[in-house]
Amino acid sequence: MILGLICARAGSKRLPEKNLKTIQGKSLLALSIDHAKSCKQINKIIVSTDCPKIAAEAEKNGAEIPFMRPKYLAKDDTPEWDVWQHALKFFNNKKIEALVITPTTSPLRNKIDIEKAINLFFSHKCDGVISVTESYRNPMFNIVKENKYKFAELAVKNKQKIYRSQDAEKFYDLTTVCYVVDPKFVLTNEHLFEGKLKLNFIPKDRSIDIDTKQDLLWARFLVEQTIVDN
Repeated sequence: MILGLICARAGSKRLPEKNLKTIQGKSLLALSIDHAKSCKQINKIIVSTDCPKIAAEAEKNGAEIPFMRPKYLAKDDTPEWDVWQHALKFFNNKKIEALVITPTTSPLRNKIDIEKAINLFFSHKCDGVISVTESYRNPMFNIVKENKYKFAELAVKNKQKIYRSQDAEKFYDLTTVCYVVDPKFVLTNEHLFEGKLKLNFIPKDRSIDIDTKQDLLWARFLVEQTIVDN
């Protein structure tokens, strides 16, 4: 079985009730459920939440709520890794081949992004697949930090002088488009980057990650522009 998981707690300081914010009349949660449902490889879609309002929205849009998330796993500083483990432990008697997480914060993803991640996972010997997009900035070229003397220096130093961004090593921004992980790996480790991970490349126009009101407004604008352009 391939299990789809959407994590949607009640609290969100930067954007209150973020999971229930809407784009074109659909909540971010509903959009995320629709994306998972569009991928026929996913056999079951569940939502992990501590909020009855979110649970009702999830069930209304076709996801299952097999449990309510405990309050101790719904704090501001709760690692989402712990939430993944909690969900998997609930299904400890089921044979789950892969856990597919589609966060509510990536409303511009499409089913191709999810299917590609799943196919990467099953075609390579890896512990998981993460989604990335090309970074606008490069820590070896145009990202700086303040050193102990309070002067600027490159975030990542290189012995060879780099004068053009295309000559620097490639770096990528993580996105929340989709994660695919091995359940056994999740249950026996403490962090995603303890494993062997493959990269699922996402186009910039589908990689927005909603964390603030400005992100939401930008996502709404992009959706409106797509409708107009088509």
